[in-house]
Amino acid sequence: MEENGSPRRNRYTDVRGMHASLEQVREQIVDLLPRLRRFARTLARDPHDADDLVQIAVERALARSEQLRPDSRLSSWMFGILRNAWIDEARTRGRRSQIFAPEALGENVGDATSETHTEVLSVQDAMARLPDEQRVAIGLVLVEGLSYKEAAEIMGVPVGTLTSRLARGREALQAMLADTTGAAQ
Repeated sequence: MEENGSPRRNRYTDVRGMHASLEQVREQIVDLLPRLRRFARTLARDPHDADDLVQIAVERALARSEQLRPDSRLSSWMFGILRNAWIDEARTRGRRSQIFAPEALGENVGDATSETHTEVLSVQDAMARLPDEQRVAIGLVLVEGLSYKEAAEIMGVPVGTLTSRLARGREALQAMLADTTGAAQ
């Protein structure tokens, strides 16, 4: 309550659109961290870069928390911040001319139990070779489970454009995975 007796309106909202304190927003961001990290890995293609990207996004969100609208979902807002942070990072660094495989990928070479791991690496490699707009669309819709509308808002494109990118991305992934496994997907 404010001094005049009227309830104080908080400028923060939780994922259900209800008013929440800054501490509640922080807790909800912590709950979103696994999803943010997974999406960051989709964008950055590197676990260390993804962790840095999530940290940047969380810092920006906390610093600009007053920009969160009462009618917005916190998760959508955070995914948008994360995507924009990636765009900023990519512009700052420029595109890398070479992609180096992490040292850990060579640990199970020749190990018969690594077949599932190899399949996961094939999918990760195929995702990494997709154009950015297709990879982001697939990451938001297929990996994170966002609706087409939410994903389109985060990407700043019409729903039809998102649908097109998603369809092209799925086709490209299937073709790449068919080439990798030698079987039609």
